[in-house]
Amino acid sequence: MSEIEDSLLNLIGNTPIIKLESFDTGKCDLFVKLENHNPGGSIKDRIGLSIIEEAEKSGKIKPGGTIIEATAGNTGIGLALVAAIKGYKMILVIPDKMSREKILHLEGLGAEIILTRSDVSEGHPDYYQDLARRIAKDMPGSFFADQFSNPANPLAHRTSTGPEIWEQMGTEIDAVIAGVGSGGTITGLAEFFKEKNANIQMVAADPVGSVVADAVIKGSFKYEGGTWLVEGIGEDFIPTNLNLDLIDDAVVVSDKDAFKTLRKLLKDEGILGGSSTGTLISGAVQWCKRQTTPKRVVTFVCDTGNKYLSKAFSGSWLKDNKLTDEKNRGNLSDLINRRADKSEMVTVRPEDTLMTAYNRMRASDVSQLPVLKDDKLVGIVDEEDLLLNVYSDEKLFSEEIGSIMVSKLDTLDVNANEKDLYKTLSEGKIAIIFDREKFLGFITRVDLINRYKNLKSFDG
Repeated sequence: MSEIEDSLLNLIGNTPIIKLESFDTGKCDLFVKLENHNPGGSIKDRIGLSIIEEAEKSGKIKPGGTIIEATAGNTGIGLALVAAIKGYKMILVIPDKMSREKILHLEGLGAEIILTRSDVSEGHPDYYQDLARRIAKDMPGSFFADQFSNPANPLAHRTSTGPEIWEQMGTEIDAVIAGVGSGGTITGLAEFFKEKNANIQMVAADPVGSVVADAVIKGSFKYEGGTWLVEGIGEDFIPTNLNLDLIDDAVVVSDKDAFKTLRKLLKDEGILGGSSTGTLISGAVQWCKRQTTPKRVVTFVCDTGNKYLSKAFSGSWLKDNKLTDEKNRGNLSDLINRRADKSEMVTVRPEDTLMTAYNRMRASDVSQLPVLKDDKLVGIVDEEDLLLNVYSDEKLFSEEIGSIMVSKLDTLDVNANEKDLYKTLSEGKIAIIFDREKFLGFITRVDLINRYKNLKSFDG
């Protein structure tokens, strides 16, 4: 007879392991532990529970108290989940690169969110850890979780994650590949596995721009202001919880390879993983291919990809951040976020209703739609058109789009120069791009800003 648990917290841990079949791992067998099966969707549920329970034992937090933490995401969710169930208030200081899905998850758990800059390093007043420490210092009776230094972090993996892997793998394991955010996962695992078998290799998978790989391989590092797009992994300093003496090797993974691996993992293995999962699996594949003898290697699906749908699994976001294999053509088509000629745009027909246009704008988070008839652009409808028509009479939502759309259109040829594009956008218009008779798509002011953000230019 199956057991009925009396608390969601009892479901943290005991996650399954499977062998990956679709990646070329050379002589090695690669296994992943599915930490996305935890209640909060990530491996960080383990340390959320450990940190709070250890604080309760030591008296650092009292009933109804406030927990404060700096987090890039999943630790915050793990802590907020446990805090919600146990009745604590939660304040989280978060870098502004975090995915919207994570923030909504945290808000739903009742956490107070304080967004801060993600482009500054330790010592800056807006650096997320420094800001969280200041808030905790100024709030009497609060508990600063401090995942980067708190020994309850590696404790969670030494006493739960490591033993689970050891048992699930039948003690036959040659290497474990983990990421470094706070340092607790790889340190706690290393403490457990090195005691079981000193020959088990502990490998850090690190994003390009982070200092961890250099610290492991070279024994020193120089931070040069690197940035990366994967979340919750990689650092610009060495956390107190990271014991470099226990790490044997490291691999470096680009954002592009990480996100490409994520898409393959979903398409070929059916596993929806988060962005750091892409770094780990890509790094594990890279490390496995270097090996000259067969090895059994374990890494992690750190969290669920449901928290990254608007980023890692969004074609337009990947394109904006130069994470696709699409090559620049040296004209205005490089700035089009969604291509009409490739069926990437959300569109409407003249006979569709204003309500249809409104629903599609809202669902796709766009403010204007092309109106197509027989695959030809015949007009545009935008938020202003809708507002002007339905403000006085909501019954007009049932009117056809053809009756209100703008049909007199100013267009730009795909080979126009950037000055012409800027002029159009500065007049408050969107740029409607054609290649001869073919409608390619829109360019908005945000698209042009992205062009400067990525420091990519074209001749024109």
